[in-house]
Amino acid sequence: MNERIAVFIDGSNLYFKLRSPYVDIKHLIKFDYKGLIKWLAQDRDLVHLGYYVGVVRAEKDNKRNQVLRKQQQRLFSHLTCPAQNFIIKKGYILGNDGIYHEKGVDVQLSVDLLVGAYEDSYDVAIVISSDTDLLPAIKKVKILGKKIIYVGFSFLPSLALQKHADFSRLLIKEDLLPFEFHS
Repeated sequence: MNERIAVFIDGSNLYFKLRSPYVDIKHLIKFDYKGLIKWLAQDRDLVHLGYYVGVVRAEKDNKRNQVLRKQQQRLFSHLTCPAQNFIIKKGYILGNDGIYHEKGVDVQLSVDLLVGAYEDSYDVAIVISSDTDLLPAIKKVKILGKKIIYVGFSFLPSLALQKHADFSRLLIKEDLLPFEFHS
């Protein structure tokens, strides 16, 4: 029997890593996320593709915010199209004095990671995030007999997630180029 893979992507974390000067992927709205996941899964059965992200709210008099919201909606359409087939789990973004923070995203990702392990809906979890808030859930998932693959980036890995994962994959720009949209 082929191993069942569940994928948990911290969308904001992935977005900012792909946009960083070290990777600089253009056209993230057309990036082949599922192609990347299939490459990482190595022909194992994909049973869950979760993308977890805070939603940009529409602010009436904020033009930049309206542009960001429109871009995010286009990304959501791309991720949920049949070719990509992701489930988007939405948190929210809380602003305080011009500084914005995601809320509820790590909790949703952790809950889905744990529920899937308890319900035996996957054998291996691929976690694409560098957020150490996920460590308690990851530790429990491992106690429940599931494997964790941490996927991060070579230029800014999470040493704590590497330490607690069964396997780590640190991506470099050349790994990602085949999945970039080319017009």
